[in-house]
Amino acid sequence: MKRLVVAVVMVLMATGVVFDGVRAEETAKITIKMATLAPKNSSIMNILDELSVQIREKTKNEVAFKIYWGGVQGDEKDVLRKIKLGQLHGGGFMGPGLGQIVPAVRVTEIPYFFRNYEEVGYVRSHLQDTMTQLFEEEGFVVLGWMDLGFIYTFSKVPLTSLEVARQQKWWTMEGEPIGREIYKALGISPISLSITDVATSLSTNLIDCANTTPYGAVAFQWYTRFGYMNEFPSSNILGATIVTKKIWDGISPESQKIILEISRASHERIVRATREENEKCLEILRNAGIQVVRAVENEDEIRFIFDAAKDTRESLVGELYTREILDRTLALIEEYRREHPGDVNVEMIR
Repeated sequence: MKRLVVAVVMVLMATGVVFDGVRAEETAKITIKMATLAPKNSSIMNILDELSVQIREKTKNEVAFKIYWGGVQGDEKDVLRKIKLGQLHGGGFMGPGLGQIVPAVRVTEIPYFFRNYEEVGYVRSHLQDTMTQLFEEEGFVVLGWMDLGFIYTFSKVPLTSLEVARQQKWWTMEGEPIGREIYKALGISPISLSITDVATSLSTNLIDCANTTPYGAVAFQWYTRFGYMNEFPSSNILGATIVTKKIWDGISPESQKIILEISRASHERIVRATREENEKCLEILRNAGIQVVRAVENEDEIRFIFDAAKDTRESLVGELYTREILDRTLALIEEYRREHPGDVNVEMIR
């Protein structure tokens, strides 16, 4: 009987279950407290949970992760504030949150730029070392980079022209410079809100339109308030998991190496899983009656939108990124397209 009790306790500790008020991560020498908006029932959660178990085992309990899921620690601004206060040590962030630390990282989220996942991967892989170094200069270590998918516009009415679009109430993330500039260029006055306020604002008709990935629309239950989604994406969301150098520097070099190797492999899995999740969510959206529409048919309006996107990326030089980084990004996309002349498919809903 005694052996059975000991065995049960060991299993509970290995899986992170609370036992007598103590969690497994609390027995580790260093516990890294992290937060993310990702919901608990996501593929990202499953992969990061596996990552946490592997790190604890392979560092011989020197390091453990304690992850707060589903925005329980607030939105990304709240999480960054708590990191500054020392209440958290890191987290999984999307582009806007990452841009609060290193604005230049947003250069790969400029609107109407990428045409498919291959272009996204090519450009970001070539900029990755530069961006990682910029985060280190700001006191953060990047455990892994993620591509969280293409963003589509969801609306309550079909957006068949710019005139119709300008009559709607659009959401943009609070303090989001890219959203501010693209809407300005398109002649739209958006309503700035925290991501945690979107669901309520849709219910109260404070907003009519929002941009997100198919997975985001389902995970946050926004899709229940929409009837339509546009066929073509506007951008692709960058993501990364970061921790402060302050807690990182307390980890032994051997364990740091182990963590980086496991983390980077896990983030490659997250990219694949996220794409699969987005495909599955497209089916959920179709079954829910969401209609896919080609937003703008008029060639002059299409040209206007792409001109607005160009104006947007130019207007952000000096605010988000340098001319050098923007030019390098543009050169990389041109390089990829020269090497892949037949690869012109746009990631669109079919």
